[in-house]
Amino acid sequence: MLPLGWAALCWAGQASAQEPAVKSLGECAVIGPAADRLLCYDKLARRAPSTPVSLTGEPSGSAPVGASPAAVTSLLAPKDTPASAAVQDTHLSASVLSRYWELDGHDKRGTFNLTGYRPNFVLPFHTTSRINRAPTSPTQATVNVPAYRKVESQFQLSFRTKALQDVGFEDSDVWLGFTQQTFWQVWNPVDSKPFRNTDYEPEIIYVVPTPQSWRALPGGWQWRFTQLAFAHQSNGQADPLSRSWNRAYLGAGVERGDVTLTSRINYRVKEKLVDDNNPDFLDYRGRGELQLDWSPGASNVSLLYRSTLKSLNSGALKLEWTHPVFREQPNGVRYLVQLYHGYGETLTDYNFRQTSLGVGLSFMQF
Repeated sequence: MLPLGWAALCWAGQASAQEPAVKSLGECAVIGPAADRLLCYDKLARRAPSTPVSLTGEPSGSAPVGASPAAVTSLLAPKDTPASAAVQDTHLSASVLSRYWELDGHDKRGTFNLTGYRPNFVLPFHTTSRINRAPTSPTQATVNVPAYRKVESQFQLSFRTKALQDVGFEDSDVWLGFTQQTFWQVWNPVDSKPFRNTDYEPEIIYVVPTPQSWRALPGGWQWRFTQLAFAHQSNGQADPLSRSWNRAYLGAGVERGDVTLTSRINYRVKEKLVDDNNPDFLDYRGRGELQLDWSPGASNVSLLYRSTLKSLNSGALKLEWTHPVFREQPNGVRYLVQLYHGYGETLTDYNFRQTSLGVGLSFMQF
């Protein structure tokens, strides 16, 4: 009898180790999946596990002969049992533009979730071919600035949030955005490392997804959205260094596989000449923008082209390359190399041409 009794005790000990006892209703209440929560209550009451009943009056676990077994809704389902669609991640859209602007219904994430907008980055090393040592404009006097160095640092912070969802056209949303770009003379101890230039840009953007029947374009491209926006941009300076502009822009986005193409056409809100700090702004900075993004793998390449739509001698080109610092975290911190050529890298330099190179890190992808 002693060996049999000892074996029974060992079996009971193993069973209790595999299935820890439930101590209180509170432990059951915090369990998310309904099937697991009900099982917890049954264990606490020391009764046989309940069998959920479907709306047809039959046990939910039963299925007609020849039918596929029902998907398990519990997150604690056995390893080889398929989980139902209710617990699978339905947020992984194949469309980059849909994930970015939450165009399709399954990509909607509600309102007032703070997320990235334009690239967020820190470039400890940023060098330029020329420094604008005498900023001027047709309505502003020339200002002789300090002896800024060509090597400096640059950082940009850019965020957005959806303020209204499903407004006007079907699945259309209203977004609020803000971008701050700063150039910092961190390598200039003689002048106490001043901030050379900071630009601020708040925006309100109305994004309209393209209906399914209108999306198909020649060559396999898909027209995904149209947007109408209003933006203000200024450098926060007093006269005679003040530069600013208000604009409305109409934009659209198309994609094909891992390539996206977005375009914008700007309409500058007119100001009285006596109040306009930079009346010839569009002749240098540009009336239109075209941006190409390519993500063939872990790396991403982006090319931005700004055009005045009148002359090839103005506008600008910006090329960016990023790659994950940690391969298992592609949306985390990324290496960034940025090359800029043309006018308007800053508002103060809107009519000043230069070529610059920056190296650093980007973060907070959308």
